[in-house]
Amino acid sequence: MAFFISPWFHTYIRTVQKHRFLGLLGGPIGFTLILTFGFGLEEQQSKMLAIAVWMIIWWVLEVFPIYITAMIPMVLFPTLGIMPLKDTFAPYASPIVFLFFGGFLIALALEKHHVHKRIAYGLLRLTGTKPANVILGTMLATALIAMWISNTATAVMMLPIGISITRLVSASGLTEKESSRFSILLMLTIAFSANIGGIMTLIGTPPNLVFAAYQLEFTGTEISFASWLGYGVPLGITLLAGAYLTMVKVLFPVGSKPIHGLAGMLEEKWKALGSPSLAERLVIAVFGITVFGWIFLSQINELIGEKVLSNTTVAMAGGLLMFMVPEQLSKGKFLLHWKDTKNLPWGIIILFGGGLALAAGLDQVGLIDLIAKVIVSQSPSNGIMLIIPLVLLSIFLTEIMSNVALVTVLLPVVFGIAEQLEVPVLALALPVTFAASCAFMMPISTPPNAIVYSSGLLRVDQMVKAGFWLNVIATLFISLFGWLLLV
Repeated sequence: MAFFISPWFHTYIRTVQKHRFLGLLGGPIGFTLILTFGFGLEEQQSKMLAIAVWMIIWWVLEVFPIYITAMIPMVLFPTLGIMPLKDTFAPYASPIVFLFFGGFLIALALEKHHVHKRIAYGLLRLTGTKPANVILGTMLATALIAMWISNTATAVMMLPIGISITRLVSASGLTEKESSRFSILLMLTIAFSANIGGIMTLIGTPPNLVFAAYQLEFTGTEISFASWLGYGVPLGITLLAGAYLTMVKVLFPVGSKPIHGLAGMLEEKWKALGSPSLAERLVIAVFGITVFGWIFLSQINELIGEKVLSNTTVAMAGGLLMFMVPEQLSKGKFLLHWKDTKNLPWGIIILFGGGLALAAGLDQVGLIDLIAKVIVSQSPSNGIMLIIPLVLLSIFLTEIMSNVALVTVLLPVVFGIAEQLEVPVLALALPVTFAASCAFMMPISTPPNAIVYSSGLLRVDQMVKAGFWLNVIATLFISLFGWLLLV
């Protein structure tokens, strides 16, 4: 594919390798310089800043997988006396870590039994075969699946469907220009919708769970699944509508001529899935019970008379049921088996723990308050003029670094700023979290972007052009959302 042979790709690889080598040295050098000179900080603060700088350099330049960098506190915190051994390792077993774990077990079962494919083909069959309708159906299917399954897995699943549709388009009687424009649009649609869909539920994408972990750590309160739906779903629908209108009506207008052969292909794929199997129906039932538990968590607790359930216990109950509900009891087959967990992104669990440990260390020595005071003193306002720069920072930094690493570093400071200004934490921290999933410009920005770029149907400049305008739209919508929470 063009992705693997283009001169741009080889240049990019050489540049990344150079940056990684510089980062490999830069992390320890920065650590040593701060420890040596102190820069006017207290001893514990300089030690903690040195560790943070080392981790941030390695995270930004991805010298090693970001999960490995997240293990640095395990060694340096107890060694340098930042926190005792027990307190250092406690964040790696945070309840939010197991909320993610339980949610991902449920997602694994949905994937294993092809529930996501039934959703995708079902929606595409309903929306029709005109190019604009196909784009709408693809956006809805991709976003709906990405709400519950990782956006990376969603993009991987939707890409072959998209490529099959583009092949039909090239033979459907559209002009070469129309066919090329539609192919570009469809690939971008898959990437952008997967990113947007992830923000709509608490378990949709890792940055959401990083926020939930910090919310619990700094405020002692847990954000409910239902509350997140109340924030994420309206914003996600607004972003999807803005993306659809911008791409279909302005950037890549497509004709109204139906795509020949598409209806037949979708019908064939749908029939190939057959009637829902017993396993598929059981997976859907367990999934439905889990979602019900998440949404009506507070009402269930009130009915019981005490706080028995939490987001994490409901997620783990759903995950356990996937292992315990039999598909064929006589053959010892269950909905999930432990071997299925080889597909779990285990590294994310370590990353969450490392981020929480880093935040706890920064808070312990008073650096979060110090940084927040400096930013607040330079801030022109505590209203929309503060929210917009934070959203811009989050969106455009995510273009060049992992969104999980970004929110891991940035959110503790945002929580500190909110405390200094005495404004609702959600008004600042939620926009930053949402913005970290809305980097649309570069193939390296998010896994869905890289996946669709690998199809060879896109050029970098085409992604940058569309992505820039969607970044602008996302900045406006997310900043307005934050302002509404503020007022």
